[in-house]
Amino acid sequence: MKKFWIYLLIAMSSAAVASASVRRAIPFNDGWKFHKVTTPAEVSEVTLPHCYNADDGTSADYYRGEAVYAKTFDAPAMEKGDRVFIRFEAVGFQAKVEVNGVELGHHKGGFTAFCYELTELLRTKGNSITVTVDNRKDMTIAPINADFTMFGGIYRPVSLLVLPKGHITPVDYASPGVYFEQLEADATQARAAVKVLVDGFDDKELGRLSLYSELRDGEGTVVARTSTNAVMRHNGFNALADTITVANPELWNGRSNPALYTLATYIIKGEVIVDKVEQTVGFRTVEVDHDKGFILNGKSHNLRGVNRHQDRPGKGWAISEADHREDMELIKEIGANGIRLAHYPHAEYFYDLCDREGMLVWAEIPFVDNAPDNEEFAATTKSQLIELIRQNYNHPSIFCWSLFNELGGPAATKIVTELNDIAHREDPHRYTTAASNDDNSPLNAIPDIMAYNTYPGWYWADPATMQYAIDWKYRPDKQPLGISEYGAGASIHHHGILSEHPDTGGDYHPEEWQATVHEINYREISKRNFVWGTFVWNMFDFASAGRTEGDTYGMNDKGLVTYDRATPKDAFYFYKANWNAEPMVHIAGKRFTPRGAEARQVKVYTNCDGIYLIHNGVRYYPDGNPQAHVYTWDNLPWAEGENRITAHGVSDGKIIYDNCIIIYNK
Repeated sequence: MKKFWIYLLIAMSSAAVASASVRRAIPFNDGWKFHKVTTPAEVSEVTLPHCYNADDGTSADYYRGEAVYAKTFDAPAMEKGDRVFIRFEAVGFQAKVEVNGVELGHHKGGFTAFCYELTELLRTKGNSITVTVDNRKDMTIAPINADFTMFGGIYRPVSLLVLPKGHITPVDYASPGVYFEQLEADATQARAAVKVLVDGFDDKELGRLSLYSELRDGEGTVVARTSTNAVMRHNGFNALADTITVANPELWNGRSNPALYTLATYIIKGEVIVDKVEQTVGFRTVEVDHDKGFILNGKSHNLRGVNRHQDRPGKGWAISEADHREDMELIKEIGANGIRLAHYPHAEYFYDLCDREGMLVWAEIPFVDNAPDNEEFAATTKSQLIELIRQNYNHPSIFCWSLFNELGGPAATKIVTELNDIAHREDPHRYTTAASNDDNSPLNAIPDIMAYNTYPGWYWADPATMQYAIDWKYRPDKQPLGISEYGAGASIHHHGILSEHPDTGGDYHPEEWQATVHEINYREISKRNFVWGTFVWNMFDFASAGRTEGDTYGMNDKGLVTYDRATPKDAFYFYKANWNAEPMVHIAGKRFTPRGAEARQVKVYTNCDGIYLIHNGVRYYPDGNPQAHVYTWDNLPWAEGENRITAHGVSDGKIIYDNCIIIYNK
């Protein structure tokens, strides 16, 4: 055995340079010509990612139709026998791809990757590619209806893949072709099955192949290696399969320690490395218990998260890596430890960020609102789930696959049952879940764990009714219970102190009421550790073209942060005080100025000790005991005109403070 390893390592070393030069991913994003089918003369040059609703996505009459992207290109440099593929990370919502006048394929589904081979169609010079994109409502593609704008365009990156004749395949539903299946993990040992899908080898070549796998820790040290020539069938492809074991592994442990490994898989033919793929992986265990809630690596882990939509003003869905990072930094700032990526698969880059930052991820397909009874719709919905799972199988951050959101329709039960079976077949190690707004729906019994969208204090009742929703409305279900959405709308330009919720469909969405709803909702949630996870709706305001409410029509303003990510609302700081240990003091209602006699309360969110307020030079201590890090002052002697307010707290002997000026008019 020792001689075998020495021989293998020498072979790898001698072939490493050739291997590195074979598999290439070439960005294919520049130099595209674009026009809408309705205005063929209006051609512009664009760089991908590109969204053709970047400017009109909040308008009720935003463009939903076909558009054409076209480009002329030369074939990439290739060695003899090389093969070329094109991979789109996402196109909204369907795409017909043609190269040199020949159709490569027609992909349906707006949020997952797809990959086609174009080797036989390539000329050395002057190739043409045309992508016809369509974001119209289509009864064969989910979602048919949804409370968000259906942005169109090639809104995620595109690349050309140059691969050797025999290679690790990129066309298994556009997966990486490598599957890391964790079999066990604890502090003493972790073990995983490794399956690598190959293509382009004849039977004789297949018999000469071997798979070499190694795991490297975060510092690049090899902690495990293994080799095999065992061939099996997986997902319809020939695959080399092995098991790799790590002693004393460092577990991926959420925000506290998101320990990651690099899995390097090499396909070796004889003495030559012919292909190599690396994947970031991690070891962890997740259990969701009806009574104990969420358990990560054997320990209770209160999952406190947010929902996220991906669009931005002036960009739509065509956002950059910097935009993704900014979103992550804001989510980290409030101290969240989980994210529901609603209501569709998000960018590969963002899943990678979640792995690195220790965010537990609820991953979801866009099966929203309506399940029509037609076979093609069922087929494309199943395909979207398979794509989601296979493309994201190796992410340790993902703990569940979500099957639907607020669903109805004649075929709902049949399709959801089939989706549940597919998810378990594709990945027996993760939970299935869903988000329902109907506690009597028969669909609720299908997934492994269940969660509910509920809005006490906004769409119904008062905020404290959250306790009833949890204990009586949803708790009797046999599955473990989560809260997938809760919250309230808010404009940073609307202010007022209310005793009950405003007209939720009206133009008045005061920021103070949103904060009150979150304070009281969360007070009830935090008492109940059996709730396996909660997700604020929403982290950011987002486009929803059909809405006519708040201060901006076409917008869902339930975000904790404004659409442009420029302004955190008061409720943002409420969660920061509760979830982030970094010392902070925030005076709520700073934007509520001027104000009158009905609104004299001062409220402070803080995780510090020794809280006091200085109002016009006089010190005041808070009224009563705080609840959920909320301090209030109700009887300050307000002065006509300017009132200077400073809130002080102490953390490790250091003074932390916040201040503002509020105009008071009697």
